Amino acid sequence: MTDYRKDFPLLSEIGENTVDGREWIYIDNAATSQRPQCVIDAERDFYLKHNANPLRGNYPLSVEATELYENARKGVRDFIGAKSAREIIFTRNTTESMNLVAYSYGLTNVKEGDEILVSIMEHHSNLLPWQMVARQTGAKLRFIECRPDGSLDLDQVREQITEKTKIVAITQVSNVLGRINPIKEIAAMAHEKNAIIVVDGAQSTPHMPVNVQELDADFFAFSGHKIFGPMGIGVLYGKKKLLKKMPPFLSGGEMIESVTRESAKYAELPHKFEAGTVNAAGAIALHAAIKYAQSVGFDVMQERELAVTKRAFDGLKELPHVHVLGSDRAEEHTGILTFTIDDVHPHDVSEILIADGICVRAGHHCAQPLLNYLGISSATRASFMFYNTEEEADQFVASIASIRERMGYGK
Repeated sequence: MTDYRKDFPLLSEIGENTVDGREWIYIDNAATSQRPQCVIDAERDFYLKHNANPLRGNYPLSVEATELYENARKGVRDFIGAKSAREIIFTRNTTESMNLVAYSYGLTNVKEGDEILVSIMEHHSNLLPWQMVARQTGAKLRFIECRPDGSLDLDQVREQITEKTKIVAITQVSNVLGRINPIKEIAAMAHEKNAIIVVDGAQSTPHMPVNVQELDADFFAFSGHKIFGPMGIGVLYGKKKLLKKMPPFLSGGEMIESVTRESAKYAELPHKFEAGTVNAAGAIALHAAIKYAQSVGFDVMQERELAVTKRAFDGLKELPHVHVLGSDRAEEHTGILTFTIDDVHPHDVSEILIADGICVRAGHHCAQPLLNYLGISSATRASFMFYNTEEEADQFVASIASIRERMGYGK
């Protein structure tokens, strides 16, 4: 079996990243993934060998930077199955992408009396922008609720999408439950009522093949840092027919064709949405991350990830006082196991795991409406990637098994 951990310096090098001589067990991948050496090298090489402002100079260095940047855009296009590179907009992250759609499309196309439909399981990044649109336009925000296992009742969804619905905003994979939502089916329902669908792909893109044309998503967003890329680079895909009609989200340099004292003519897609100096190094490193994921293959990643997730899931299910949120099937968690322990606050769980060298996340996971709907205020989340091992899963479960006793509650 290939040892992919050697590709990731933080996972393979013993140094300061140890507890009592042991390496950290990093299982907070839903927050951010680790970076392989090839991605680190790609960002470093840009600054060492190609550093110039892309799109702005005719000299060779700037031309090289432009070619690398636009090649990255084409790489993203191919990765998510977009029709045109002009439909790929580089942003800072999924949050910025969602805000771009909300401000540019939402405020332009939504009016009083309209409805925006979001799922109860949305990350705040795909909720707060729509709250803003509803406030400013007088539209009504409505919610698709899920079953306790995270699944959706599609008959209920169909009933909720009406002639008043203008936007359906939904995550492809819940960052709390790990549940995969049936985007293609919901997109068809939305389009039957002339609504658009905005998809948060932050948790899906690192774990499964995505084809935005097959999904028929109108907008689709993801963050580079969750799929082995650097922080500070994200992607918004939008159908060209929609993007062409939308006003810019930000104004300034590079997103214009011409400017007079009184007005401006904006640049063509995608540049009218990429104001100012772009994060060329980040885009190029994201391209390297995509190529790395493709070289490993989603079939390999999913097989390894499921094995580790199932090992941890089965272990947790055997422990009294431990409650895993969502489905009772490991394969429906997309590497995400969010859980509570009776009488122990998630922050205490996290602190004890830190003492054991295990990195998880505790809190509301930027999904407070979902946790409130499930009847809890916070939870602990372990999230696995293909480079995690079954031995790490066993150590994680062993630590969880000891927590109540270490807190003074007995076994």
